[in-house]
Amino acid sequence: MDFPQRLRTLRKAKGLTQEELGRKVNVTKVSISGYESGNRSPDMDTLKMLADALDVSIDYLLGRDQAQTKTNDLPELTEKDERDIQKELENLISGLKSENSFAAFGGQDISQLDDEDRELLIASLENSLRLAKRIAKQKFTPKKYKEKQ
Repeated sequence: MDFPQRLRTLRKAKGLTQEELGRKVNVTKVSISGYESGNRSPDMDTLKMLADALDVSIDYLLGRDQAQTKTNDLPELTEKDERDIQKELENLISGLKSENSFAAFGGQDISQLDDEDRELLIASLENSLRLAKRIAKQKFTPKKYKEKQ
């Protein structure tokens, strides 16, 4: 499904008229009609407001992602989750410090990278672990426990 079709489907699913959606994102009904017919394309700011108004990600709205869920809709992490993430991060980092590491960075191990590159790599690994944990919690938490969270 492409952007015009997805926009129309989402708008109707939210029970909004073109005029109502236009008011939410500060454009006219004519603009919304143009987006839905494919005759116009929204600028980046309008695209962000459309995604927010329709409660989806920009990637979903553009048809680049099939999952409607926004990252903000994922379950929060508990203190235990945070400890597990830190432990896994430490394991990953120690694995990157040895000569027989999982990955090499131009023949260097992680301790040979400059401070900025090392910090960026660690931050990226930590963010990836956090996102993976939140997605797993959403996917594998039984419905009976979701209501209690």
